[in-house]
Amino acid sequence: MKWTEVKVVFEHPDRDLAVDLISDIFYGFGVQGVAVESTVPDEDADWADGAEKIPDADSVAAYFPKDARFADSIRKIRAELNRLAAEQGIATRIAFQEMDEEDWAESWKEYFWPEKVGEKIVVKPTWRDYVPEAGEMVLEIDPGMAFGTGTHPTTSLCIQLMEKYLHPGDSVLDIGTGSGILLLAAAKLGAGELRGIDNDPVAVEIARKNLLLNQIASEQFSIMTGHLAENVHQRFDLIIANILTDVILVLADSLPPLLHENAMFVCSGIISENREKVTEKMKTLGFEIAEVREKEGWVGIAGRKCC
Repeated sequence: MKWTEVKVVFEHPDRDLAVDLISDIFYGFGVQGVAVESTVPDEDADWADGAEKIPDADSVAAYFPKDARFADSIRKIRAELNRLAAEQGIATRIAFQEMDEEDWAESWKEYFWPEKVGEKIVVKPTWRDYVPEAGEMVLEIDPGMAFGTGTHPTTSLCIQLMEKYLHPGDSVLDIGTGSGILLLAAAKLGAGELRGIDNDPVAVEIARKNLLLNQIASEQFSIMTGHLAENVHQRFDLIIANILTDVILVLADSLPPLLHENAMFVCSGIISENREKVTEKMKTLGFEIAEVREKEGWVGIAGRKCC
């Protein structure tokens, strides 16, 4: 398959604001990660001498498959960028670069560095070095074509909530498992049985490889291709879903029979303005909202099945 790098080059005095707003546009199309280039050097980054490359312009890039939806997506992205120009004064232009899957995967690696995403959890790409501090748990990740690096705010929110609500030995179901980052975090936090579902067979294979890469025993986990919770019939202590709001609202109806009493449902992928939609839906299904966290305009919710 051919992929296209869609790079939005921007000019605005508040770079962080522009990056957040442009990234949110991309995430609205289901993109699971963006590549940010800044003309301001990162003084906190652990670069080797002379290794950091300073680009000519600030930009945010994402990768899209060159399929039948591509043209319509670009039309909508342009409309959203025009809205940003009118509302925020962010000047933008779009650059495109086509690439094969192999080149796409290699291109993404340049932007992926170790990052602490919870109180204990550090996500580290396999091609980077990192020396953990006392108490840190390091997840080795090669996202491959699944493109899930674990550093997006929604993933961080899920991991932070799991750190608080997952108990040793808990059985865990991850719906929309991607690169397997949440299952891997659950395993490091002491979960028992692990099960993942994704509608992309490529993601299923990458998730399996990442779990094995981190020495998670093959008999502890199973990952399958499927749509949401279809064909799942057992009960779990914790179900995780890091997907979009509309999908969570559909998924939620099927969850009560799949959870033990007092079991937890942790979800994210929800923009702040959709927070009440999800919490109200969960309440109607018998969930007690245990906690809601927000980060960079995204929401993570933990709910307990109470009846």
